[in-house]
Amino acid sequence: MIEQLASKVNANPGLVRRGRCLSTEFLIEIGERTFHVTVDQGRIAGVEEGPFIMRAWSFAIRAPETVWEKFWQPHPDPGFQDIFAMNRFGHCRVEGDINVLLSHLRYVKDVLATPRRPRIGDNSDD
Repeated sequence: MIEQLASKVNANPGLVRRGRCLSTEFLIEIGERTFHVTVDQGRIAGVEEGPFIMRAWSFAIRAPETVWEKFWQPHPDPGFQDIFAMNRFGHCRVEGDINVLLSHLRYVKDVLATPRRPRIGDNSDD
């Protein structure tokens, strides 16, 4: 799912416009795998897989792979529908500069939820 993040976000003009004031770097940890996400004025400029040594980031969201799989379902179960629900129930950890995350919360939440949406032209009824 994470491999599709840049192409799906950057193909969504409304989402890019919503994040136009955000340029930052953050981590997504999926089990043992760590991904460094670079955002440049709302566009995902890069998604790189680690490990990383001493690489800067503003915030991190860490969860087991099974949690992300539940989060990225088209209709996640309660407690897995949102990063703060996952954090509240102990399914994930949010670390770092929370001010950056909260200042652009809707954008970040929508970016993270992007992989659960089918691509334009996909027929989910098949």
